[in-house]
Amino acid sequence: MRTHRRGDFVIPLISVGTDALAIEGAFLLAYWLRFRSGFAGGGPAPRIEGYLVGSIVIVVVWLMLFQSRRMYGARRSVSLADEFVSVVKVVSTGMLVVMSAAFFYRDFSYSRVVFGMLWFFATVLLTCGRAAVQGIERALYRKGRHLQEAILLGSDGRASDVYARLQGHPSFGFNILGYFADAPAREGLPLAAAAYLGRLPDAPAFIRARGTELAFIALRSEEHPALFEVIAECEGVNVEFMMVPDVLEILTSRVQVRELEGIPFLLVKGMPFTAWGRILKRTFDVTVASLALLVLSPLMALIALAIRWESRGGVLFAQRRVGLDGREFTMLKFRSMRAGSERFDDGAGLGIRNDPRRTRVGAFLRRTSLDELPQLLNVIAGDMSLVGPRPERTHFVEEFRRVVPKYLDRHRVKTGVTGWAQVNGLRGDTSIEERIKYDLYYIENWSLAFDVRILLRTLRAAFTSRESVEA
Repeated sequence: MRTHRRGDFVIPLISVGTDALAIEGAFLLAYWLRFRSGFAGGGPAPRIEGYLVGSIVIVVVWLMLFQSRRMYGARRSVSLADEFVSVVKVVSTGMLVVMSAAFFYRDFSYSRVVFGMLWFFATVLLTCGRAAVQGIERALYRKGRHLQEAILLGSDGRASDVYARLQGHPSFGFNILGYFADAPAREGLPLAAAAYLGRLPDAPAFIRARGTELAFIALRSEEHPALFEVIAECEGVNVEFMMVPDVLEILTSRVQVRELEGIPFLLVKGMPFTAWGRILKRTFDVTVASLALLVLSPLMALIALAIRWESRGGVLFAQRRVGLDGREFTMLKFRSMRAGSERFDDGAGLGIRNDPRRTRVGAFLRRTSLDELPQLLNVIAGDMSLVGPRPERTHFVEEFRRVVPKYLDRHRVKTGVTGWAQVNGLRGDTSIEERIKYDLYYIENWSLAFDVRILLRTLRAAFTSRESVEA
């Protein structure tokens, strides 16, 4: 029997309320700063009634824009960084609508300074409000309330990995009832701890009887015919299927249809950036890296003093890495190991946790990723980007290109200080094949908003991760 979760109604209702309060608060704060505080100049203040009427219209329009982007609903898998990017997009679009309406409305004159402040305050207050609602929502999920029931189709390593990740994040709000597969999962796999509900053909009957609304699919390609039968049997049933791709090409490619003279072509691999995309990304890199260096220069000076105080040797560590188009460059980091330790890099592999060569200051720098700060100079010099696949040493590039499919495709863009793989926990001695999947996904789906999301998640990870190793 299908059950309706109160959280699917209450949480969106709270979100609408907090958004409305945030927008109204931003409008009134901008008005007060401009006309009442003396902060933005003097002069006679216009009637607040005109601004109150305008604010009501703005609240309604902006709430409609949020709804059009489907931002009212359970936000189980949406990070705060993603939420911030979405808020900026909606507020910016909303400002265009507001300013266009104000231009044609001649009965009242609105201050452009107020509109400028409104954009800033609305972005801040809306993000804070959504962070609070997200905290409430995930706290409820952790207590086992308003969970969405789901099943899993599959029993191999991929299905087991999906189960382990979802069970390891109760704040996502999913309750995995069990799994359907041709045979129970092997002993030793995390999935073996879940309930085996039957074979794949039994899934539609279970979905109908239980009212299950979500099915995660993690099947091998040879099992896809059975999957099509399951989906066909669920015709007319309100159930959502989410599939984990089982081939690298599907995971990383953004397939598009292009038509030439009436002939449809599938574009399975395209250029990562347009000319304007390269200009936009480079401008963003230089601007943000320069501002970051300016703001962080006192911290970097303190780090340099701490390194010199604890051990002899230079402050910076320079190493040759492979970047765009397979060209080598010199990557900079704060030295985190004793002088001369790089002689043993090849034997150390991609990273060692609790490496005995590491200094106490170096251990702290690695844990917080502060050792990466000098790479801002690499970004300004044009050798690296703020976001991109992490650069590897030539030794490992030559090794991986022979055994890892599509490995060299990651060199189609500049390497980055941080990347999509790293913010998803894939760094150090983790699977290189998994890292490549995430790197290629980033390349095929790049956007400036994607870069902003990754940078925000990197900042969060720097304060929450327990240990960091060479990436």
